[in-house]
Amino acid sequence: MKKIILFPLLFLSLANCSSDSSSNPDPVDPVEQMYFPPSDGNIVWQTKSIADLGWNQNAVQPLLDYLELKHTRSFIILVNGRIVMENYFNGHTATSPWYWASAGKTLTSTVTGIAEQEGIIDIDNKVSDYLGTGWTSAPLAKENLITCKNLLSMNSGLNDALGDNVEPANLQYVADAGTRWAYHNVYVKLQDVVASASGQTWTNYFNSKLRDKLGMTGGAWIDSGDGLSVYWSTTRNMARFGLLALNKGKWNGTVVVNETFFNQATNTSQNINLGYGYLWWLNGKASYHLPQSQLQFNGSIIPTAPNDMFMALGKNDQKIYVVPSKKMVVIRMGDAADDVNLALSDFDETLWQKISALYQ
Repeated sequence: MKKIILFPLLFLSLANCSSDSSSNPDPVDPVEQMYFPPSDGNIVWQTKSIADLGWNQNAVQPLLDYLELKHTRSFIILVNGRIVMENYFNGHTATSPWYWASAGKTLTSTVTGIAEQEGIIDIDNKVSDYLGTGWTSAPLAKENLITCKNLLSMNSGLNDALGDNVEPANLQYVADAGTRWAYHNVYVKLQDVVASASGQTWTNYFNSKLRDKLGMTGGAWIDSGDGLSVYWSTTRNMARFGLLALNKGKWNGTVVVNETFFNQATNTSQNINLGYGYLWWLNGKASYHLPQSQLQFNGSIIPTAPNDMFMALGKNDQKIYVVPSKKMVVIRMGDAADDVNLALSDFDETLWQKISALYQ
């Protein structure tokens, strides 16, 4: 994937040996009931062994060696909700918090969906309906083109080359909303939309509607400046959210966010970047775009991974991989895998070669 190293991107450390569900057997018993860990903070979490799954034990150590080599702090594989692998490196532990970086965008997407299902927002409405006019420095007629859905889809038309700050002076018009895809921190304005519509702080609404329902105990939004906050939690809490995503917004039979919204969120959201949903990255599409580039790349984002996989991806290689065909969630937290943190790198492709070796 040498074409990608031309772009020194700020966010995501994101063809050919495909491992889609049509070419590989499902690694689990399809009738096994999905497991959800207790939501009361109980540390007990059911497990499933490599042997029970019929996986290749000889592929485990090469995977662990690679993870440690690439500055990983924690790694989890869930199958049907049960922990198959859980490993910590470099002094990190099960109780150590770590930042999600841009992988946390998917938390904002999910809570936006919750607010819509409660009837307090409509993602087809313009952002200024909730924040008032002047939340950008775009001409008023252009600002009023920007809907909440544009923020979810990264096609607001605002300038993505002005840094992280989301104050009005830094949110400048480049193109009409819906006509240009560009990875931009303006998505965070959705948090202000939800706060305004709910009459609560973003944190309080998030905690009551999502965090506490999943038992993501102790997780918190930490201010990083420039009007942004970053979510921190343990690795298991990140895995809980991945398990919710695997189950299309349901948690142990309870609807947290409705399946219709979740299906929209994890499918192509616009016709420019086919590899992007509502703040989720999508594998297996015909083409994709990268942050800070208007170029189109043909093929799947991670060709060594299953085609139905969707992903929450953050700076320094924070990862939530969700693979419905395998009933699998994979979590990786840590420092940047490589010295130069690019949007996509050989790390993702090699990692999935080694994960796939477990069950192929």
